[in-house]
Amino acid sequence: MAKAIFWHRRDLRIHDNIGLNKALSSCREVQPIFIFDTTILESLPANDQRVVFIHSEVSRLKSLYQHHGSDLHVYFGDPVELLPTLVKQGQYERLYTNRDYEPYARKRDKKIFSLLEKEDILFIGTKDHVIFEKNEVIKDDGKPYTVFTPYAKKWKVKFNETNWQILSNDHLLQALAKGNPKPMLSLEEMGFISTMHSAIPPREIPEVKISTYGKLRDFPALNGTSRLSIHLRFGTISIRELALRATEVSETFLNELIWRDFYQMIIYHFPLSVTQAFKPIYDLVEWENNEEHFKAWCEGKTGYPLVDAGMRELNETGFMHNRVRMVVASFLTKHLLIDWRWGEAYFAQKLMDFELASNVGGWQWAASSGCDAAPYFRVFNPTAQQEKFDKQFIYIRQWIPEYGTNNYPNPIIDHVYARNRVLERYKNALKNDKQ
Repeated sequence: MAKAIFWHRRDLRIHDNIGLNKALSSCREVQPIFIFDTTILESLPANDQRVVFIHSEVSRLKSLYQHHGSDLHVYFGDPVELLPTLVKQGQYERLYTNRDYEPYARKRDKKIFSLLEKEDILFIGTKDHVIFEKNEVIKDDGKPYTVFTPYAKKWKVKFNETNWQILSNDHLLQALAKGNPKPMLSLEEMGFISTMHSAIPPREIPEVKISTYGKLRDFPALNGTSRLSIHLRFGTISIRELALRATEVSETFLNELIWRDFYQMIIYHFPLSVTQAFKPIYDLVEWENNEEHFKAWCEGKTGYPLVDAGMRELNETGFMHNRVRMVVASFLTKHLLIDWRWGEAYFAQKLMDFELASNVGGWQWAASSGCDAAPYFRVFNPTAQQEKFDKQFIYIRQWIPEYGTNNYPNPIIDHVYARNRVLERYKNALKNDKQ
């Protein structure tokens, strides 16, 4: 029975934590840790709300471990440098964690694996924050799916064939390392400001919201979505528990969870899609990249109220309704002809629930450059979208108090002109690819 470290990352919970369960059931002593990764943090502003949220959840997790007679040791630094030292100092024989499929995380973990391997230390990864990973749902020829519908069909078959167990882990906690608690690292010590601008949705799984999700999810003025995305992003709830409940009450909600797995699978098999069009032909599109138009879009001053309301909600709260995300992304790429990477990067800065795979997947979908994306000739009409999903202007007036007055700007571009222009640009890209 080995002595081990369990490294929390995007799994800030004890309940149904697969990697933690594996460590506790395999080792005589397990020390849980969390590392504020400076490689990630150094590019973030001092008031980044996600860091505040993570710090709050890590503090909560630390208190939970202390309640069980142990402690979560919290560090600030580069994991590649820290972990070999911690393992050596504590004479640990194993390091457990849950896998992350993003390019940076895979590169980092590969370095750590190589360093520990030289010391005969096992680095053991486990699947936790997705239902199915890597090659678990693939085509009959062994290749990854790039179209959602057949992927989802096989995903559901595999899900229904699996005997799922939700792991409480309570009966294994006697294997946790004992010792005097260490003080929690403060946000200020890491160079961040400890203020939260917006309320975080509760982590409880709202069955009423899930059951009505299919009917209400497209209307931003209604409180019709679960708002669980931030908790899924940082693993403060179990994806398995959520999926099992969704199978009982809402296939529409379950499909959204499958999209999440789909994009994680795509980023694993096609890491270059983070910065390159999944369909290379669409990197031939001639973008306008007008900086004044981009600024107006960022500030919610385009003169298209549904677009502007969404951007102001994002800027003020760090959240944006999913239907509105599609509208603002289509507007930036199709109406303003601004490279989807600009929008993806802005969302990456602002979204509380930012997750690289889903963000890239969503933006490439809107720009028609991704796998199973909207066809290039699909151009959302933001006015028609408003008439359909916010007919009474309730959502719009919530975020644009000057709407209907002379202080609200006129549209920065005409819809018909923009639609004709983008169709011509995309057709030219397709034509140039064939030459």
